Amino acid sequence: SASQAASGWSATALRCFNLLGKSSSKSVSQVQAQATEAMAEPTYTIPVFRQRTDEGTEEYQRVTTNVGKGLTVIQEELHRMRMATKAQVDSLAIQREVKDMMTKRVDLLDDIPKMPDFLVALRPHTVWEKTPVKLFCTVQGNPRPVVKWYKGGVPVDPLSSPGKYKIENKYGVHGLIISRCVVSDTAEYSAVATNPHGTATSKATVTVKRAAGAGESCHLGLVPHLTEIHASKLEVTLLDRFSVTFGVEGGSISLVCSMVVVPDLPNLPPFAQWYRDDKLLKPSKLVELAVGGGAARLTLPHLAKDDEGLYTLRIFTKDGTAEHSAYLFVSDAAPSAAGAPGAPMSVKAYDINSDYVLVAWKPPNTVNEAAITGYFVDRCEAGSDTWVQCNDAPVKVCKYPVHGLSVGHSYHFRVRAVNSAGISRPSRKSDKVTALDPAESERLQGTEEGVPSAPGQVVATRNTKSSVFVQWEVPKHQKNLMGYYIDGRVVGSKEWFPCNHKPFKHTRFVVHGLIPGESYVFRVQAVNVFGLSDESQESSPIAVEPALASPSAPYGITMLSCDGSSMTLAWKSPKHCGGSKVNAYYIDKRDADTLLWQEVNLAAITERICTVDNLTEGTFYEFKVQAGNLAGVGVPSAPSAPMKCEAWTMEEPGPAYDLSFSEVRSHSLVILWKAPVYTGASAVTGYLVDMAKKGSAEFVTLTQEAVNHRYLQVTGLEEGETYVFRVRAVNGNGVGKLSQLSEPVCAKALSGTKEIVAGVDEETGDVFLSLEACEICETSKFVWSKNYKPIGNCPRVAVTTKGRTSRLTFTNPDKDDLGRYSVVVTDTDGVSGSHTLTEDALNTMLELSYAIRHPIVPLKHGLNYEILEKGHVRFWLQAVKLSPSVSYRFIVNDKEVTSGEGHKISHDVATGIIQMTVDHFTRANEGTYTVQIHDGKAKTQSSLVLVGDVFKAALKEAEFQRKEHIRKQGPHFAEYLYFTVTEDCTVMLACKVANVKKETSFHWYKEDDEIVPETPPNVMSGACALPISQFSRKDQGVFKAVLSDDRGKDTSVFDISGKVFDDIINAIAQIAGASASDLVLQCTPEGIRLQCYMNYYTEEMKTVWKHKESKIASSEKMRIGGTAEMAWMQICDPSDKEKGHYSIEISDGVQTHTRTFDLSGQAYTDAYEEYLRLKAAAFAEKNRGRVVGGLPDVVTIMEEKV
Repeated sequence: SASQAASGWSATALRCFNLLGKSSSKSVSQVQAQATEAMAEPTYTIPVFRQRTDEGTEEYQRVTTNVGKGLTVIQEELHRMRMATKAQVDSLAIQREVKDMMTKRVDLLDDIPKMPDFLVALRPHTVWEKTPVKLFCTVQGNPRPVVKWYKGGVPVDPLSSPGKYKIENKYGVHGLIISRCVVSDTAEYSAVATNPHGTATSKATVTVKRAAGAGESCHLGLVPHLTEIHASKLEVTLLDRFSVTFGVEGGSISLVCSMVVVPDLPNLPPFAQWYRDDKLLKPSKLVELAVGGGAARLTLPHLAKDDEGLYTLRIFTKDGTAEHSAYLFVSDAAPSAAGAPGAPMSVKAYDINSDYVLVAWKPPNTVNEAAITGYFVDRCEAGSDTWVQCNDAPVKVCKYPVHGLSVGHSYHFRVRAVNSAGISRPSRKSDKVTALDPAESERLQGTEEGVPSAPGQVVATRNTKSSVFVQWEVPKHQKNLMGYYIDGRVVGSKEWFPCNHKPFKHTRFVVHGLIPGESYVFRVQAVNVFGLSDESQESSPIAVEPALASPSAPYGITMLSCDGSSMTLAWKSPKHCGGSKVNAYYIDKRDADTLLWQEVNLAAITERICTVDNLTEGTFYEFKVQAGNLAGVGVPSAPSAPMKCEAWTMEEPGPAYDLSFSEVRSHSLVILWKAPVYTGASAVTGYLVDMAKKGSAEFVTLTQEAVNHRYLQVTGLEEGETYVFRVRAVNGNGVGKLSQLSEPVCAKALSGTKEIVAGVDEETGDVFLSLEACEICETSKFVWSKNYKPIGNCPRVAVTTKGRTSRLTFTNPDKDDLGRYSVVVTDTDGVSGSHTLTEDALNTMLELSYAIRHPIVPLKHGLNYEILEKGHVRFWLQAVKLSPSVSYRFIVNDKEVTSGEGHKISHDVATGIIQMTVDHFTRANEGTYTVQIHDGKAKTQSSLVLVGDVFKAALKEAEFQRKEHIRKQGPHFAEYLYFTVTEDCTVMLACKVANVKKETSFHWYKEDDEIVPETPPNVMSGACALPISQFSRKDQGVFKAVLSDDRGKDTSVFDISGKVFDDIINAIAQIAGASASDLVLQCTPEGIRLQCYMNYYTEEMKTVWKHKESKIASSEKMRIGGTAEMAWMQICDPSDKEKGHYSIEISDGVQTHTRTFDLSGQAYTDAYEEYLRLKAAAFAEKNRGRVVGGLPDVVTIMEEKV
């Protein structure tokens, strides 16, 4: 395909020479012959080491029979490509010669019409998969024909597969380049040339073959000839390259660089080498290298600060080497203890002896941590995981001699740093060291004592939008310098941060990962084995901005309108402004059939739209644009596609233009565009917006009906997916031309993106919208819009910008200000945001604004009162906050009251309390109380109406408190009489006394009769009690306790009656019920008795007896009674009716205590028999004979006889 290109260029040269009346075919043939001879493939001789035995030769022939054909084709293709390269170089020389001659000629044939004609037609090609193919043809005609490319009759659209197709048009030679062909690219391709006088077509077939074994398993085993194409003979182009990367100790990271390899052979990857700080890396447990599949990958599975440095990938190619470098930063992992230092690094053993090594290392950077006080060195034998600490006390320098090693044993070493906060994580272990003869060991160079002096002047300069270039002078006293640590600090902050975590050897360093637009200062420290030097002086503050440069080229030149003599063009801004605002554009034009460019404008154009006049109708023109800024004029854009100057007469609108994006988020974005310059036969009424995923030709129309504004919010996007858009204008005559395709946009928000915030200024009460940009540069501006129309100098709003924040303030907000507000930050990667101001939100903010502009002193509590000891009344309120300059006044019944006799007025700023105390509260104090407060601009007042019943209650309470105060001046009751019940159910009347002395007397009374207890009351104990045992109704009455001495007298009265009596009985019942025993059966001559024993029983207790859940009333049949120790129920003259379940319930007013007995069955039989026995015994005893009178004694009898 490259040779085809050479043929194309030669044909172009021939056509040019023919127009001049000369022929160059002979010279071209000579050039091609010389190139063929120079590029001929030399004969290959098999070297001795590749000669084979007979058996090997037989196997070799068997294998090469299957793959020889394929290898031959590959070698022929490489040979053909080399020849094409040489031919292209020669043809370029011919072009320059033709160009010089064409500038001197006068072409008299330009005005002769001619239909398209292919001077050089397309040629068929057969290529291998994954290799490029180039189709070229040369066409002539007047006017110059427009060429379109087709695959199988379908137009070729480069935008449908970005990177797949490339269409070229240079000096009449048209080309179609297909990169990395696949089998599906096999087809018939055609080039169709068209001008007003006719059409011509050229066709050719492209066949794409797959190499033997590709995509299927290979059973041939060894493929000997493939190794004879050395990896350094491959053509390699680096694509996506790894950038500056940030990692953390203990993590893992991969650096990947994708590439295109020609030819791409599965078993022959490019030869790649990786370097860290110019030191070649080799595969190990800590470094994993891989090349293949179109990428070179370096993986560091166990990151440590030793891995920090500049990483370089070097690929050996046919033309030399391709390289890419980027820095990897590795920060400290979380410390083992807060404030502990980072881990040391670069642990290495020197001066190796049979029982001794010298271990040295590099110290960690300390920025905000306490200074390092020393280091611990640990060792472990190879193959073991047991670490042994070598030094008992921390060593203060970065080297330590380790003794006691065993001859022939291998060891690893590690180091831990120590400061006042704790011990660091251990360093990465050293390489294995074997204790052997010292003859071959590396010696540590002698070191001067002490740390280096501080580095000299530090200078920071602009580099990129997120990095700064820092350089400094070397220290005056280096003392075997290991490197430098660089620290940074945001201007206005006191916190320093480390810029590197491993000593850097040079005196210039690029600090990455900075916040765009922020200002920083830097300092540097030198490092050796004795530690870190003093800090250098700080650099001057520097804002993170890209270094000034001329802008990149504009792009996307498109025609918006044409009237036959002029064209209106538009283009897109440069992707890189060069660190300064683009303030000028310059346009050049040329006839598409000529090589000379003509300036369109001498004076700079500031807008990205221009009308080019004085054009010839029917002629094809090409245009290019250059952008300028403070640094100068940048490179020109690529020439536009040829545009025919032909008047537009269609009735539909022309294309919309200048498609841009705002508010790009993970699932939504806003697309904006400008109205077409050419409107057609009627006014534009709306727009249709189409969207497709990048690389897809399937567009989806996002609007069912045309929208009448020039923006559209697109939702429902897939996060991380890339999309392209196009816009069509609509008028009354139909749908107009497609706009130029938008730039691809990825649905992903910028890191640190913030949204617009609506709020009210706390000082002024202004309603505002505010955006804090996540990035900004020196040339950035905040452009505010309402409903996506720039606001400009509108009297309704004012825009202010401070640093990274812009604020839109409403001067007099009302309903006219409702709508969608957006802001775009220019010269950034799309920083933008929007906010819809609704009526509800505006009303809320207006209320807050009014409160700020008409401030009040907020109150926690309004004016209230409380009665104090001595009967004083305190009026008070509490504000949320008071300043020391607060002023206030109390007004009572429309008269101001000041602090003086009878009134005490005060306030406390800390608590916000303002109070007034009235010493003597009387009927004269009835009325309305008001407090008025002024605190700065804020004011408030609070009132309290104290009249009627409310005042009477307050007055009564005040008088009571006043009497209480007088009472407490002598002996008094701290607690008045109350009762308690002990466990034995004794009722205790108790009280507590205060302010007593030995002479104070205490007396008990009941109904004015003094009670003298067995134990005299002891007032000095602070408590007195009167016991009442076996409490019953007889104890009702009024009890009184009297306390007196020479200072006064106090009395406490306790009326035991009514509810108080019931409460005491319930308290007794609670204790008695809890102590009640189970029911006990007791037989008597009268009947069967059930008894319940308890601590105390009195008939006033609420006790209920039940038989079969029916309440039993006391009667002749069922008698109920009790003693102080028990309650009983007796069944007189029992019968079978009295059988059943019996219970007693003792209630204390809260709960009921129940005891039961089952008087049935055998229990009843036995009880009944016992009752009968006792009854019979009692009857017999009652009816037994009795001696009414005694017999007369003998003396009496004798006397009666006498």
